[in-house]
Amino acid sequence: MKYTRLTKQQLEELHPEFINFLATQSITVDEWGTLKKEKHEVAEEELDIFSDLIWEGVLTKVTYLENISAKHMHLFHCTEKEMKLISVKVMNPDIDLTTSIGFNWFKKNWQSDYVEYLTAAKAYTDDKSVDKFDLIKQGASITKGDLYKWFESMIETP
Repeated sequence: MKYTRLTKQQLEELHPEFINFLATQSITVDEWGTLKKEKHEVAEEELDIFSDLIWEGVLTKVTYLENISAKHMHLFHCTEKEMKLISVKVMNPDIDLTTSIGFNWFKKNWQSDYVEYLTAAKAYTDDKSVDKFDLIKQGASITKGDLYKWFESMIETP
């Protein structure tokens, strides 16, 4: 398996797509029921293949990722050839960026001495989808890139 299996909730939400996937594998609803009961490992393998297909489809469309913790923001722009990073570090010990109070403080004080910025760019490895997935596994969320675009307009990026 290249990525991770979708959760039960995700699989339930993608039920129509899963039915179509089984149809492309020439597996009927009745046969799926039999596989689940009698050939559990084959059913598990089909779930893994379906999960990888869904992840691959999602990851190829990802352009922006964000990973925000109490003191850091890591904002990624996934371009064709590389990932660009804008990293923000808040050095005010009283501020937690994951709270609305902390983020509001940041919006007012983003140019203060309590905030540091770093920009970087990194070429992808052999598989850019895996690179993106690794960031998601580390806590990044897929976004529309509003924060990244705003910062990019305020600071120089490589």
